[in-house]
Amino acid sequence: TPERYQTVPVLVYHQFGEKNTNKMTVSRDAFEAQMQLLKDKGYRVVTLEQLVDFVEFRGQLPEKSVVITIDDGWRTTYDIAFPILRKHGFPATLFVYTQLISGSAKTLSWDQVREMSAQGLDVQCHTISHRNLALPLEKESADQYFTAIAREITESARTIEQKLGKRPTILAYPYGDTNGLAITLLKRQGYRAALTV
Repeated sequence: TPERYQTVPVLVYHQFGEKNTNKMTVSRDAFEAQMQLLKDKGYRVVTLEQLVDFVEFRGQLPEKSVVITIDDGWRTTYDIAFPILRKHGFPATLFVYTQLISGSAKTLSWDQVREMSAQGLDVQCHTISHRNLALPLEKESADQYFTAIAREITESARTIEQKLGKRPTILAYPYGDTNGLAITLLKRQGYRAALTV
């Protein structure tokens, strides 16, 4: 507005559990309490696409808007977080790295991702292998690095599109790291936005 600007927090989660076992895990009770706090304090949870529209001057957001994202593709997203989000009617974005989606006891399966997507969870890209896009590997030539980064961006998007029927347009950088090459490749592939941590 002419008087002020709006800050929109993006809350990022990774894993959930019955207890907080490490700094990347949020307990079921803590996540429920955080979602209830958002509701009690009058926050409006909006989609990441709505935020990107807002940044691109394509739409407005209500005051006290907030975005919820979940990275990686751990099974606890399906077992713990998704039922709580649905209970509160909150949208969220799941950033998957496609190599992790294997349907093991600890990871999501594509059927679970498809089910959550069908019920409104936005699924976006977190690369194939979660490698740091900003750093070449040891003894990796410039050409090899370029090819590897391009593959991480394009193949992961292709896999998500094949599995879900929707091409991702937003990426979360593994480790939050990026550089000019990654940004240029994302733009060439038609991504609208990418998030750090």
